[in-house]
Amino acid sequence: MTSPTPQPPHVPPLNVLSIQSWVSFGHVGNAAAVFPLQRLGIEVWAIHTVQFSNHTGYGAWTGAVFPPEQIAELVDGIEARGVLGGCAGVLSGYMGSGGTVAAVVEAVRRVRGANPAALYCCDPVMGDVGRGVFVRPELPDLIAAQALGAADILTPNQFELELLTGRTVRTLNDALEAASELRGRLYAAGPRIVVVTSLVRQDAPADQIETLVVTDDGAWLCRTPLLPLDPPRNGTGDAIAALFFGHYLQTRDVSAALSLSMSALYGLLKLTHEQNSREIMLVAAQEEFARPSQVYEASKIA
Repeated sequence: MTSPTPQPPHVPPLNVLSIQSWVSFGHVGNAAAVFPLQRLGIEVWAIHTVQFSNHTGYGAWTGAVFPPEQIAELVDGIEARGVLGGCAGVLSGYMGSGGTVAAVVEAVRRVRGANPAALYCCDPVMGDVGRGVFVRPELPDLIAAQALGAADILTPNQFELELLTGRTVRTLNDALEAASELRGRLYAAGPRIVVVTSLVRQDAPADQIETLVVTDDGAWLCRTPLLPLDPPRNGTGDAIAALFFGHYLQTRDVSAALSLSMSALYGLLKLTHEQNSREIMLVAAQEEFARPSQVYEASKIA
């Protein structure tokens, strides 16, 4: 009689607290971050800072901004379940007011109080090339003063990297120096990882787009073809931050997290481009999150 094949031991899923905006139609904020994390097998405890009909790039929307106090109330309810110590990380994106910035930082403090090993990934959503700063004028300074010092991982795009450092980034060396400066402002006890997304520089091929990661152990670069998406699709930064954070929590390997997240994002955007969709095709491209159809390797450059 053949013995049954032994089953692998059950590994409880990682839990991530994601504090971001929510839209009913389309995919930005939590509506771009939650599902990719779930497809990686991660449980997501989502707290929405707003609920809008659609993202603001359309120029018109309906819905409401939730008061910052609601973040603390929801964390209270999660803590009352006795599960806060099982939170592996906090992810934040768009923070529409100073009160929200303070509430997110306080949520991170409470999670770390329950689980000192928990990591905080901050996507400092403030602006982008072509659009400029699209948050309230006071927010960049508040995010820099409050959120950066609490963050283990920071995921600015190239525009936000320049805004946070006051530097102009035109070359790879410019990007490395700016990212290294930001690392010095992150949470001192953490891994201090800076992930620069949507990097387009003068000393790289014009038909490529890159993501740069800088850590204590060096720097890695991952490059994919630049797709002619016009206008640029909203939600891509939210998706890449979630994918990188999820893969890093699972592997603790910066190179693997960069390669897998960039490969998945390219697969998502390629389908979006092929279908000429105004919204990123998050559900249709879901297999890309777990098993990218084309893998782009990360190269160590420093």
